[in-house]
Amino acid sequence: MEKSVLLIGKEKSFMVGAIIKGLEKENYSVVCANPLPQFVQQVENKPKIYLLYLGDLTKDDIDLFKYLDEAIDSERFMLYLIGNNEELELAQMYIAKEKIQETYLRPLDVQLLAAQLDSVVEFSEVDENLRKKILIVDDDGAMLRMMRTWLSVKYHVYMASSGKIAMSFLAQNPVDLVLLDYEMPVMNGPEVLKEIRESEKLKHLPVIFLTAKDDKESVMKVVRLKPEKYLLKSMPKEKLTAAIDDFFRGRAGKVT
Repeated sequence: MEKSVLLIGKEKSFMVGAIIKGLEKENYSVVCANPLPQFVQQVENKPKIYLLYLGDLTKDDIDLFKYLDEAIDSERFMLYLIGNNEELELAQMYIAKEKIQETYLRPLDVQLLAAQLDSVVEFSEVDENLRKKILIVDDDGAMLRMMRTWLSVKYHVYMASSGKIAMSFLAQNPVDLVLLDYEMPVMNGPEVLKEIRESEKLKHLPVIFLTAKDDKESVMKVVRLKPEKYLLKSMPKEKLTAAIDDFFRGRAGKVT
């Protein structure tokens, strides 16, 4: 991925100009588009990183928010929002939270933004064949999409909305890790993990529970099935993704 971003905002705005200068100083190529759906659509060879500056936008720009919410599903860009608390709340009324990669409060530290985007660019340059593969299993579609948004920066991410679908997928497709919800209809998380451990082909597959259940009884029920970790959905994004990164770093450091 090139160091290139699409900055959506009013080009004559002082702050938009400052963001452009700051990113160009960090060697980013900045493509600008005024905050109307037709102007964004007209951009050719769009970068995969979109920055939406909310400082000059109002409720009159709802069409833009709705457009981005729909377009991200097909165009698979990474969306970052920049604004104050009220502006971010307005945008997130129309753009699903699980589709937003990150939000930044104004005033913006452009150097910090550039450093975080650098890590995105760095991971995108990793050989596709070397990227770890993660299967997320959850009956909550919003949770699936949010985890895909967070993790697809570094990993190949696959999704399954039920235990049965997950087992069918795993029978045909190798992955490096399963993120497994605890409570699901028909076949819950512990039942999925039990089936994985009883499979000759899958029994050594790493599984991490990602759940809202934090009571001791639920945790103890699955300890004997040896999940790698037990993570809570309520964890902040940074801690949750860091725990998954740490898991892979730990396995890379093991002598086999």
